[in-house]
This record gives sequence, structure tokens and C-alpha cells, in this order.
Amino acid sequence: MNRVDRLCELRDAGKIAWLEDVAAWAGQVDDIVRALSAEGFLECRNEIVRSRRGRQPAGGLWQGVNERTGIVASAVWINGAGARGSIVFVDVDGEPLTVERKTA
Repeated sequence: MNRVDRLCELRDAGKIAWLEDVAAWAGQVDDIVRALSAEGFLECRNEIVRSRRGRQPAGGLWQGVNERTGIVASAVWINGAGARGSIVFVDVDGEPLTVERKTA
């Protein structure tokens, strides 16, 4: 399982939450993308999907690559998590990213 420390920090601060029933994160997409960027992933793709012209985004895709390792991180998101923001599926190196709590 991959770990991304910045996502751990977001989770611990209550800014994102794990949604077990859909195996995804709930939170603000910008927070998750900033966390991935802070871990060394440089944006190489950013797509936004709108259902109609001038409407709020319905979802999207962000991908970043770590130029040192060649590992790709992806965040695919859809609106619909209510007050928590969007539902975000995060993969790192082709594996779904879940963040375990750090143990002291």
C-alpha cells in the first residue's frame, strides 16, 4: 500500500475522510491535488467535465508524475459528497491509495 504523508495530514486535520462504502476520499479536490503536488507529483494532465456549458464541474481528472521515480498519481473526482466536497478516487502507481493512521 502506498502512503502519502500529506494526505495523512489532511485526514488527521479532518479535511478529508475515507468513504468505506465507495472506497474513495471525500474532500476538496484542491486540497488533495496540493497534497499530491507537495509529495513531488508534477501536474501532467488536468481535465474538467461539465454536464452543460456554464455549469459547475460535474467531475474531473488530475494526473501528476514524479520525475525522479516515474511514478504517476491520479485523482479522479465527482461532485456529490455534500458538505464534505467531492468524492475523489486516488491512485498512486496504479494502486488505490488508502491512508493508514501513523502509529507512535
